[in-house]
Amino acid sequence: MAIIIKTEDQIKLIRESCRLLAIVHKELEEMIRPGITTREIDIRGDSLIRKLGGIPNFLHYNGFPASICVSVNDEVVHGIPSKHRVLQEGDIVSLDAGMIYKGYHSDEARTHGVGKISPEAQKLIDVTRESFFAGLEKAKAGNHLFEISNAIAAYVKPHGYGIVRDLVGHGVGTKLHEDPQIPNFAQIKRGPKLRPGMTLAVEPMINMGRPDVEWLDDDWTVVTEDGSLSAHYENTILITDGEPEILTVC
Repeated sequence: MAIIIKTEDQIKLIRESCRLLAIVHKELEEMIRPGITTREIDIRGDSLIRKLGGIPNFLHYNGFPASICVSVNDEVVHGIPSKHRVLQEGDIVSLDAGMIYKGYHSDEARTHGVGKISPEAQKLIDVTRESFFAGLEKAKAGNHLFEISNAIAAYVKPHGYGIVRDLVGHGVGTKLHEDPQIPNFAQIKRGPKLRPGMTLAVEPMINMGRPDVEWLDDDWTVVTEDGSLSAHYENTILITDGEPEILTVC
């Protein structure tokens, strides 16, 4: 597992890429309402990224046909936006987006409620977000990578949710996906030691039901096998000499 340590100049550019991406996410969140199509979200996201001087890093990545992954209800990740998919009151929708700024990548995901959602759906969103912060507490130099994984899993387990095992977090920098891979489920091994200068995309993907997922015929959209709701929360973070820094904030 090749661990990539970023220089101060590289970190500066990654930090700016992440800051700009956070602006995009904040504006997209304000669009979420019943009646809007997932394609409208994608069009707006693409426009915002380019307006801020970036390039959508998801567009055409391994053939993905959009700039924003828009995943609704039982769609875990990689939902393809469509003018025919209209958000309804009570839906939950995950927006996963990244951008390239001066050659450096950022990655962020959030799950939002559409209008008034059920208490059960809100709890799933909240627990998924909180599990990220449980993992973040372990993201310190000198700890080991899988301490992040184990902390996320330990937080989720009492709630009885399924932690997706087929998809994991990852390093991010000059490429969208770099080593190391960061599982959200418990690990036996400790993994590599965390070092200052590592930039990581930590992203719990949590299902209300079982952890099992499957791919739709479009070869992209990942859905829960049992049809249960799924939530996603992701930030790009920086390992420092002290506390970890969340970069995808504005």
